[in-house]
Amino acid sequence: MKRPRVIVNCAMSADGKIALPNRRQLRISSDEDIARVYRLRNQCDAVLVGVGTILSDDPKLTVKEAYVKHPRQPLRVVLDSNGRTPSRAMVLNKTAKTLIIMAKGNKRSFKGSHIEVARCTTDRFGLLEVPCILELLVQRGIKTLLVEGGSTVIWSFMNSDVVDDLFVYVGSCIIGGKSTPTMAGGQGVAAEDEAIPLRLVGTRRLGEGILMHYQP
Repeated sequence: MKRPRVIVNCAMSADGKIALPNRRQLRISSDEDIARVYRLRNQCDAVLVGVGTILSDDPKLTVKEAYVKHPRQPLRVVLDSNGRTPSRAMVLNKTAKTLIIMAKGNKRSFKGSHIEVARCTTDRFGLLEVPCILELLVQRGIKTLLVEGGSTVIWSFMNSDVVDDLFVYVGSCIIGGKSTPTMAGGQGVAAEDEAIPLRLVGTRRLGEGILMHYQP
Protein backbone atom coordinates (compact mmCIF):
# COMPACT_ATOMS: atom_id res chain seq x y z
CA MET A 1 0.00 0.00 0.00
CA LYS A 2 1.36 3.39 -0.98
CA ARG A 3 1.20 5.61 2.08
CA PRO A 4 2.82 8.66 3.71
CA ARG A 5 5.68 8.38 6.12
CA VAL A 6 3.96 8.23 9.52
CA ILE A 7 5.47 9.83 12.63
CA VAL A 8 3.81 9.47 16.03
CA ASN A 9 4.72 12.04 18.66
CA CYS A 10 3.48 12.31 22.23
CA ALA A 11 4.46 13.42 25.72
CA MET A 12 3.76 11.40 28.84
CA SER A 13 4.50 11.51 32.54
CA ALA A 14 7.03 9.24 34.20
CA ASP A 15 4.15 6.85 34.97
CA GLY A 16 2.96 6.80 31.36
CA LYS A 17 -0.02 9.20 31.55
CA ILE A 18 -0.83 11.74 28.83
CA ALA A 19 -3.58 13.75 30.56
CA LEU A 20 -5.23 14.36 33.90
CA PRO A 21 -7.56 11.70 35.36
CA ASN A 22 -10.51 13.75 34.04
CA ARG A 23 -8.89 13.53 30.56
CA ARG A 24 -8.04 17.24 30.43
CA GLN A 25 -4.70 18.16 28.92
CA LEU A 26 -1.82 19.36 31.04
CA ARG A 27 1.62 20.53 30.13
CA ILE A 28 4.16 17.71 30.31
CA SER A 29 6.75 18.86 27.77
CA SER A 30 9.61 21.19 28.63
CA ASP A 31 10.16 24.42 26.72
CA GLU A 32 12.82 22.65 24.68
CA ASP A 33 10.44 19.83 23.74
CA ILE A 34 7.64 22.23 22.79
CA ALA A 35 10.04 23.96 20.40
CA ARG A 36 10.98 20.56 18.94
CA VAL A 37 7.32 19.68 18.34
CA TYR A 38 6.65 22.92 16.46
CA ARG A 39 9.70 22.33 14.28
CA LEU A 40 8.51 18.78 13.64
CA ARG A 41 5.04 20.02 12.64
CA ASN A 42 6.64 22.45 10.23
CA GLN A 43 8.49 19.57 8.54
CA CYS A 44 5.31 17.54 7.99
CA ASP A 45 2.63 17.86 5.33
CA ALA A 46 -0.21 17.04 7.74
CA VAL A 47 -0.85 16.76 11.48
CA LEU A 48 -3.58 14.40 12.71
CA VAL A 49 -5.59 14.02 15.91
CA GLY A 50 -8.82 12.35 16.96
CA VAL A 51 -11.97 14.29 17.79
CA GLY A 52 -11.48 13.50 21.48
CA THR A 53 -8.42 15.76 21.46
CA ILE A 54 -10.47 18.50 19.80
CA LEU A 55 -13.23 18.23 22.40
CA SER A 56 -10.93 18.15 25.43
CA ASP A 57 -8.12 20.51 24.39
CA ASP A 58 -9.41 22.60 21.45
CA PRO A 59 -5.95 22.82 19.78
CA LYS A 60 -5.13 24.93 16.72
CA LEU A 61 -2.63 22.35 15.38
CA THR A 62 -0.63 25.10 13.70
CA VAL A 63 3.03 26.16 13.75
CA LYS A 64 3.80 29.28 15.79
CA GLU A 65 6.12 31.88 14.28
CA ALA A 66 7.73 32.25 17.71
CA TYR A 67 9.32 28.86 17.09
CA VAL A 68 9.61 28.72 13.29
CA LYS A 69 10.21 31.74 11.08
CA HIS A 70 7.91 31.82 8.06
CA PRO A 71 6.21 28.50 8.91
CA ARG A 72 4.42 26.43 6.31
CA GLN A 73 1.25 25.31 7.99
CA PRO A 74 0.50 21.58 7.62
CA LEU A 75 -2.92 20.26 6.70
CA ARG A 76 -4.89 19.69 9.90
CA VAL A 77 -6.64 16.30 9.93
CA VAL A 78 -9.34 15.37 12.44
CA LEU A 79 -10.66 11.82 12.75
CA ASP A 80 -14.31 12.34 13.63
CA SER A 81 -16.46 9.29 12.86
CA ASN A 82 -19.71 10.81 14.14
CA GLY A 83 -19.18 14.46 13.19
CA ARG A 84 -18.76 15.85 16.71
CA THR A 85 -16.25 18.62 15.92
CA PRO A 86 -17.73 21.91 17.25
CA SER A 87 -18.32 24.52 14.54
CA ARG A 88 -16.25 27.01 16.54
CA ALA A 89 -13.32 24.69 17.23
CA MET A 90 -9.93 26.35 16.82
CA VAL A 91 -8.88 23.62 14.37
CA LEU A 92 -11.43 25.10 11.95
CA ASN A 93 -9.95 28.60 11.93
CA LYS A 94 -8.52 30.00 8.70
CA THR A 95 -4.86 29.80 9.72
CA ALA A 96 -4.51 26.54 7.80
CA LYS A 97 -6.56 24.07 5.79
CA THR A 98 -8.47 21.36 7.64
CA LEU A 99 -9.66 17.89 6.61
CA ILE A 100 -12.40 16.29 8.69
CA ILE A 101 -12.66 12.54 8.13
CA MET A 102 -16.00 11.03 9.13
CA ALA A 103 -17.61 7.62 8.80
CA LYS A 104 -19.35 6.79 5.56
CA GLY A 105 -23.00 7.75 5.77
CA ASN A 106 -22.43 10.75 8.03
CA LYS A 107 -24.01 13.77 6.32
CA ARG A 108 -22.61 16.60 8.44
CA SER A 109 -20.90 19.46 6.60
CA PHE A 110 -18.80 22.47 7.65
CA LYS A 111 -18.74 26.03 6.35
CA GLY A 112 -15.55 27.43 4.85
CA SER A 113 -13.61 26.89 1.65
CA HIS A 114 -10.56 25.93 3.76
CA ILE A 115 -12.44 22.98 5.32
CA GLU A 116 -12.87 19.69 3.48
CA VAL A 117 -14.90 16.68 4.58
CA ALA A 118 -14.04 13.13 3.53
CA ARG A 119 -15.60 9.84 4.51
CA CYS A 120 -14.02 6.54 5.38
CA THR A 121 -14.88 2.96 6.27
CA THR A 122 -14.95 1.88 9.93
CA ASP A 123 -13.86 -1.29 11.71
CA ARG A 124 -15.91 -3.50 14.03
CA PHE A 125 -15.27 -1.09 16.91
CA GLY A 126 -16.62 1.87 14.94
CA LEU A 127 -13.17 3.39 14.44
CA LEU A 128 -12.08 4.82 11.10
CA GLU A 129 -9.88 2.31 9.31
CA VAL A 130 -6.26 3.40 9.06
CA PRO A 131 -5.61 2.14 5.49
CA CYS A 132 -8.60 4.18 4.29
CA ILE A 133 -7.32 7.27 6.14
CA LEU A 134 -3.87 6.95 4.58
CA GLU A 135 -5.33 6.43 1.11
CA LEU A 136 -7.30 9.67 1.46
CA LEU A 137 -4.13 11.50 2.49
CA VAL A 138 -2.08 10.08 -0.38
CA GLN A 139 -4.77 11.30 -2.77
CA ARG A 140 -4.20 14.79 -1.35
CA GLY A 141 -0.44 14.69 -1.84
CA ILE A 142 0.50 14.10 1.80
CA LYS A 143 3.97 12.56 2.01
CA THR A 144 4.72 12.98 5.74
CA LEU A 145 2.04 12.62 8.43
CA LEU A 146 2.45 13.58 12.08
CA VAL A 147 0.06 11.76 14.43
CA GLU A 148 -0.32 13.55 17.77
CA GLY A 149 -3.10 11.62 19.49
CA GLY A 150 -5.03 10.82 21.46
CA SER A 151 -4.41 7.38 22.88
CA THR A 152 -7.00 5.53 20.77
CA VAL A 153 -5.66 7.09 17.58
CA ILE A 154 -2.07 6.26 18.49
CA TRP A 155 -3.06 2.66 19.22
CA SER A 156 -4.90 2.38 15.89
CA PHE A 157 -1.86 3.52 13.91
CA MET A 158 0.62 1.43 15.88
CA ASN A 159 -1.57 -1.65 15.66
CA SER A 160 -1.96 -1.17 11.89
CA ASP A 161 1.82 -1.48 11.43
CA VAL A 162 2.14 1.79 9.53
CA VAL A 163 4.28 3.85 11.93
CA ASP A 164 7.82 4.66 10.80
CA ASP A 165 9.00 6.72 13.78
CA LEU A 166 7.72 7.07 17.34
CA PHE A 167 8.90 9.98 19.51
CA VAL A 168 7.99 9.82 23.20
CA TYR A 169 8.89 12.65 25.56
CA VAL A 170 8.88 11.55 29.21
CA GLY A 171 8.35 14.45 31.58
CA SER A 172 9.49 14.59 35.18
CA CYS A 173 6.12 14.22 36.90
CA ILE A 174 3.71 11.60 38.21
CA ILE A 175 -0.02 11.86 37.48
CA GLY A 176 -1.50 8.56 38.64
CA GLY A 177 -5.08 7.35 38.38
CA LYS A 178 -6.00 3.84 37.25
CA SER A 179 -8.24 5.14 34.43
CA THR A 180 -6.04 8.07 33.40
CA PRO A 181 -5.29 7.98 29.63
CA THR A 182 -1.99 6.44 28.62
CA MET A 183 -0.04 6.86 25.39
CA ALA A 184 -1.73 3.90 23.66
CA GLY A 185 -5.34 3.09 24.45
CA GLY A 186 -7.77 1.19 22.27
CA GLN A 187 -8.29 -2.54 22.65
CA GLY A 188 -4.68 -3.45 23.35
CA VAL A 189 -3.16 -6.89 22.73
CA ALA A 190 -4.67 -10.13 23.97
CA ALA A 191 -1.45 -12.08 24.45
CA GLU A 192 2.25 -11.52 25.11
CA ASP A 193 3.27 -12.57 21.61
CA GLU A 194 0.98 -9.87 20.13
CA ALA A 195 2.88 -7.00 21.77
CA ILE A 196 4.22 -4.49 19.24
CA PRO A 197 8.03 -4.66 19.28
CA LEU A 198 10.06 -1.45 19.13
CA ARG A 199 13.71 -0.66 18.46
CA LEU A 200 15.24 2.17 20.48
CA VAL A 201 17.01 4.45 18.02
CA GLY A 202 18.18 7.15 20.40
CA THR A 203 17.59 9.20 23.54
CA ARG A 204 18.43 12.72 24.59
CA ARG A 205 17.67 15.03 27.46
CA LEU A 206 15.41 18.01 26.80
CA GLY A 207 14.97 20.26 29.82
CA GLU A 208 13.96 18.11 32.79
CA GLY A 209 12.71 15.25 30.60
CA ILE A 210 13.94 12.62 28.19
CA LEU A 211 13.07 12.24 24.50
CA MET A 212 13.05 8.66 23.24
CA HIS A 213 13.05 7.81 19.52
CA TYR A 214 11.73 4.39 18.55
CA GLN A 215 11.17 2.59 15.28
CA PRO A 216 8.90 -0.47 15.05
